[in-house]
Amino acid sequence: MSVVIVGGNECMVCEYRSICKKYGCKVKVFPKQNGSLRKKIGTPDLLILFTNTVSHKMVISASQEAKRGNIPIARVHTSSASALSAVLAEQFGTV
Repeated sequence: MSVVIVGGNECMVCEYRSICKKYGCKVKVFPKQNGSLRKKIGTPDLLILFTNTVSHKMVISASQEAKRGNIPIARVHTSSASALSAVLAEQFGTV
C-alpha cells in the first residue's frame, strides 16, 4: 500500500514516515509545493491532504491529480501525528 501526504509540517516528515511504516505503507510527503505534483504523486492507494497547513493552490492541484488518477482523498484539518494515525487506521485497519 502506498500513501501520499500533501501538506503538514516540515519538522514532522520523519514522524509521518514512521507512522506510515507501522501500518505497512510506503509514503511520499510533500509539505511544500516544489513544482508540479503531476509526476511526483504517482498512483498511490490514498492521498492525504492536511488542509490547515497547505496553500489553497496546492489543495486544488493535488485534488485534480487525484481525480485524474481515480485516487481516494482523505482531507484532514490538523497535521498531527494522531490525526494521521486515525486516518490510516480508518483506511487500512488498526495496527
